[in-house]
Order: sequence, then C-alpha cells, then structure tokens
Amino acid sequence: MLCRTTAAKKRALDNLLNAVLDRARQLDLIADKPQGAIDATGFETHHVSAHYLHRTGKRTAQYTAWTKVTAVCDTQTHLFWSCIVTRGPDNDCPHFAPAVIQAGRYLRFDRLLGDAGFDSESNHALAREDLGIRSTVIPLNRRGGTQPAQGRYRQQMERQFPNRVYRQRVQIESSFSQHKRVLGSALRARNNPSRERECFVKILTHNLMILYCLN
Repeated sequence: MLCRTTAAKKRALDNLLNAVLDRARQLDLIADKPQGAIDATGFETHHVSAHYLHRTGKRTAQYTAWTKVTAVCDTQTHLFWSCIVTRGPDNDCPHFAPAVIQAGRYLRFDRLLGDAGFDSESNHALAREDLGIRSTVIPLNRRGGTQPAQGRYRQQMERQFPNRVYRQRVQIESSFSQHKRVLGSALRARNNPSRERECFVKILTHNLMILYCLN
C-alpha cells in the first residue's frame, strides 16, 4: 500500500499528465482517431554507460540491473501518455496492461501498435474489449514453437498482418531516442521510488517541451 506522501505525489504527477493532455487538445494536436504505440526502454542507474563498461571489461553485477520504462505514445505528436517503471531486464508482456490502462485514463486510442514482446491474446482482448481500442497490431511471438496461433485476435494477426500500418510503430522508438538525446539516459536518483518519480518527471518534461515547440 502506498503511504500518504507517496500517493499524494503520484496523484500530483497524474494530474500534471492530464493537464498536458488538456493543453494538447486545446491546441488541436490530438487526431480524431489517435494512433498509439507501446514500447519499453532502459535508463542507466549510473552515469557510466553500459557500452563503456562492456568495452572496458568493467561490467559487474552492480551494473547488470537497470531502470525500465514501458510507455505508450501518440505516433502523430510523440507525446507520452503512460509511464510504467520497473527493473530490467525482464519480459515486456506483463507491462502491457498497466501501461495501456494508464494511457486509457487520458486518451482513447483508435489503434495501438506494439512489437512481438507484447504478443498475447489477453493483451489483445484487454485493449479491444475492455478499453475500446478498435485495432491492436502486434506481430506473433511463437516463442520458439511452430503451432498455429491460438485465440481470435492472434489468429487475425496470423491471417492478415497489416505491415504498412505496423511501420508506424517506429515512432515510439523515435520518441525514446529524441528523449534521451535531449534529457539524457542516466538517472540521478539512488533508490527505486525516487527513480520512478524521476522517470515520470522526465516523461512530463518531454511532453512539455513538445507542447512548447508546437504552440
């Protein structure tokens, strides 16, 4: 259970994200049928890059874990509408539900794109049936097997996968790349609750910078 101080901070951050969406609507930046993309990225918990540690042979157990952010962005504006913070490396699939549910509090997407790491029938069903997303485009992840896809939505992906639409998923990778170039890929906080708040503030800052540029 969250303590009162932590819960209050989380509500404040949620309110700020909602205010960003309201401003985006006032500026007519949100399409009539917005398209979202979901992906995950890692942030370094030290100001020493993993690439440098690997090249110099200094990579130890101290540096093997990192802070992971799973987010949903609008592919048209590159605005982020969710931020789920966990510890990596781990499986992407379980983070689909909390990220999409959080985004759904602020914006209802018409279509959602995700890579094969998020493939599961339950994820398709959650997005389409519970959250009202018309279409989810996620390539099959057979996880080493050769059996036909199971489930109504996964079978749809197997029969006729919309490659042209799926190419737009790259927009969230562009968003993460832009974010790290401007705001950096390393976190200053030194404990997990503080890192979660720092990631959320970075996402908010990213959104505010986009609104400033588009205003």
